[in-house]
Amino acid sequence: MSFVVAIDGPAGTGKGTITNLLSKEMGLINIDTGATYRCVALQAIRNNIDIGEKDKIIKLLDNININMELDSEGNLVILLNGEDVSKEIRSKEVTKIVSQVSSIVEVRLKMVEVQRNLAKGKDVIMEGRDITTYVFPNADVKIYLDAQEDERAKRRFIQNKENGIEMSYEEVLKNIQIRDENDRHKEIGSLKIADDATYIDTTNLSIDQVKEKVATLIMEKRK
Repeated sequence: MSFVVAIDGPAGTGKGTITNLLSKEMGLINIDTGATYRCVALQAIRNNIDIGEKDKIIKLLDNININMELDSEGNLVILLNGEDVSKEIRSKEVTKIVSQVSSIVEVRLKMVEVQRNLAKGKDVIMEGRDITTYVFPNADVKIYLDAQEDERAKRRFIQNKENGIEMSYEEVLKNIQIRDENDRHKEIGSLKIADDATYIDTTNLSIDQVKEKVATLIMEKRK
């Protein structure tokens, strides 16, 4: 029997940070669904496959093994065919194409299968774009985090600087706008608010305030 916390929302709303914090504090396994699509995008780049070469990207799925584990400090490590690619999948190059890669139906279906297998029989917390609506529509807790566009871009810009990723604020904002548009119009797993999800606007909230709201929802359900 598993317990599933599903968090959806666009980029820069704090999903990843909240998921990481609550994973450690509440004994939930963090399944980073976005990282699975980033692994496919990274593999495409490494094989010099253009984003328009859909058939070649689909073919990559036959030889991709994605896993996740915690390091000695409790941080999530993303493994692509046994290699730690936690930093590489956050690069500017991967970020530019990951939304288009995740829009390919065959990629979407394969990664959802991977995500469900990673969560099987465990108490997990998962964040993404379609966890509450498609990956785990029967999740025990469903949350949708949101924030104003300019605030999301500012947060992602600061996060990139902290991770040594060189992107201007304008580049970050443009990427977010493109990704929002693309994510809302995906053929499968589009970004939308589940009817039974709790909506939280994080624009004027600190990380601690958001974490407290989400933790309260989880604790109430776990009772």
